Amino acid sequence: MLGDIGPLEIGIVLVIALLVFGPKKLPELGNGLGRGMREFKETVTGEKREAVEVSAVAAPKPEDTAATVAEAGPTRTS
Repeated sequence: MLGDIGPLEIGIVLVIALLVFGPKKLPELGNGLGRGMREFKETVTGEKREAVEVSAVAAPKPEDTAATVAEAGPTRTS
């Protein structure tokens, strides 16, 4: 039954999903679906995998950078 799904059908489903959920919500739904499938796989196989949080390794926020520059004091340019 799933072997009969072609590129046209997949495209139609993606266009309908885009119209229903919108472009901002669609990536969040994809992330949630992927996370759920990963948890299901871990539960079935009994494997545990440590997830690396990308957001924890992200670049510093602009307000953090401004505070660091303010603490360093004025700089001289000659």
